[in-house]
Amino acid sequence: MAQYAVIVVAAGKGERFGGAENKVFAKVDGRAMFLRSLEAFVNRDDVCQTILVVSPADDQQVRDKFGANLGFMGVQLATGGAERSDSVFNALADVRDDADYVAIHDAARPCISQTLIDTLFAEAPKSGAVIPAAPIFGTLKQIGESGVVESTVSRVDLWEAQTPQVFKRSLIREAYDKRGDFEGTPTDDAQLVEALNHPVSVVESNFTNIKITGKSDLVLANAIIRTLPKSAPKSPLSPFEEAQW
Repeated sequence: MAQYAVIVVAAGKGERFGGAENKVFAKVDGRAMFLRSLEAFVNRDDVCQTILVVSPADDQQVRDKFGANLGFMGVQLATGGAERSDSVFNALADVRDDADYVAIHDAARPCISQTLIDTLFAEAPKSGAVIPAAPIFGTLKQIGESGVVESTVSRVDLWEAQTPQVFKRSLIREAYDKRGDFEGTPTDDAQLVEALNHPVSVVESNFTNIKITGKSDLVLANAIIRTLPKSAPKSPLSPFEEAQW
């Protein structure tokens, strides 16, 4: 069985979410958002390592409030950087050599389903690089600086990339080692792999794998997560409230 290391990125500023606290601490169905994202992976037999990336500003809070939970779940901590790509780069340095593949997931996507993870993990050995994405059905407008519509953009062949994005370990390390050659700031991990001219496969997802950006997204996320099948945890449970499954 192929083994996967999972990096959950929770080091973003979440400025669009608002509030003094990082959005990843916001609760989804009674649990911190980032814990929900971690729980999707920690009890899988094909996951050999789970790394949570947090910003230096949040590190002490995570250790103080959630340290026992993360210990029960076998989660390692890594320090985030100035940009998302810096955070992933830092975590990649801690990925174990026995991991065949690396899955990189946004902590702000707590509604990821086991079915989607299964499909991505099954595809990764075939292509070496696979991402979930959802076709765009709405009408897209390009807006100018004056706030006026400049054009209507064709949505044909346009898909919205999601996470977890899964790559062969050696491939994603090479991509990040060469990120200095990338012009601009990559907005997802697949961009760096694409820059190596390596094909990236796509598994069709949908918008239930929502990325929580604003507070209004919590309402939808709460509704979605309650519809997901719940499996019994294989690991011990923490006695603390935050560790209740």
